[in-house]
Amino acid sequence: MPDRSDTRPELTLTLDKDGVIQNVVRAKSLAKEPLDQWLGRRWGEMMEPAIDDGALQKIEDVRLRGDASCFQVRQRFPSGRELAMEYTTFSLGKKAGFVAIGRSLEAISELQSRLQLAQEARERDYWKMREIETRYRTLFDATSEAVALVGVSDLRVVEANLCATKNLDLAPGAPFLARLDDRDRRVLDEMLAKTREEGRAPGVVLRATPFGQLWSLRASLMNAESGALYLCQLAPMRDQGPAAEKADGFSMKTFVDRMPDAFVVVDRDGVVQAANDAFLDLVQIGSEAAAIGRKLTRWLSSPGADANLVIALVQKHGDVRRFQTAIDGELGQSTSVEISAIGDDASQPSYFGLLIRDSGHRRATVDAPSRAIDNASVAVDDFDNRTLEQIVKMTTETIERKAIARALERFRGNRTVAARHLGLSRQSLHAKLKKYKRE
Repeated sequence: MPDRSDTRPELTLTLDKDGVIQNVVRAKSLAKEPLDQWLGRRWGEMMEPAIDDGALQKIEDVRLRGDASCFQVRQRFPSGRELAMEYTTFSLGKKAGFVAIGRSLEAISELQSRLQLAQEARERDYWKMREIETRYRTLFDATSEAVALVGVSDLRVVEANLCATKNLDLAPGAPFLARLDDRDRRVLDEMLAKTREEGRAPGVVLRATPFGQLWSLRASLMNAESGALYLCQLAPMRDQGPAAEKADGFSMKTFVDRMPDAFVVVDRDGVVQAANDAFLDLVQIGSEAAAIGRKLTRWLSSPGADANLVIALVQKHGDVRRFQTAIDGELGQSTSVEISAIGDDASQPSYFGLLIRDSGHRRATVDAPSRAIDNASVAVDDFDNRTLEQIVKMTTETIERKAIARALERFRGNRTVAARHLGLSRQSLHAKLKKYKRE
């Protein structure tokens, strides 16, 4: 059993109604003091002569009215020793007297000092850990490889660096490499099983993206407070050959990204896995990251002609050609489109590629921004009471509006191609359209 004597008070005095000491219980630290000499004497006589009036008043209050109190005094002992004490008093009844419990302030002060030192040591350890964590995070994000910590029990990403998040969508909490086909999944499972047995395993090559890009994967086992983790390092294969989208110096993905028609890859549940810029323009979203992970039915939801029907037709017939429907954008734009689609496997596809082409029959809301831009003009009367700088700005904006409107008309509303023609980024063109539409 642990020794609890340090938690006991140094003195416990029992006094009668007149403040005369009747009994004394002492701690081991005062064992050598002849405190029996206090019995039968008034408590006030045992204290340092310069006791303040406030403490005396509190003693009288507890003696006469039974009020509990707490105060500090310098207690004088028979040996001549004086000790700073803190007393807590409470009444036993007006006729029975009261009890005073005293603790040494020196012991309390020592405890406070020890607590202060412990707190300072804890803060030093905290900042050391923060410094180590900062260095680790800097190295973690600075590496050109994709690095992820993956839970052994559930194969979910615990932590991933910027390269892994950007290129492989390995965000914390997400399943690790969820897009693998059955063959690559078996290869991964065998490699991880060997890693669990031996602590590490030889690297393997997997098709880790919907476009089939090859990545090398190495894994090792490590322990953490939350449990065992895989440390996974992934790097794109430099020489992938024509089977992995490259041949004779060109990249298939580059062509897909720059296509004027929209292209999107979804899984069996219709969740977007990849999309090109034309698709992002069609659904009015600024970045691919904002589209990935969302269901295609958010935009392709016409009754009887939605994304689920397209997927079902591909599963049944192997492909779909020129399927007529409409796409609804985030900002209210609705576009008539025709869709051609195919799966990654003829019999049991896991992913579906949809080529979406504007059929040229947009609803009224499509042309509203370009009409608002094209109709803008500068009247001579507008120049009155304006500075030359203001006049130049107005004229420049009018010319810019007309140029944007004509580019959109020329390329049938395809913002990606129109932006490239105007020498703008797609985001810049989108911002200008929003600006002029508000005006």
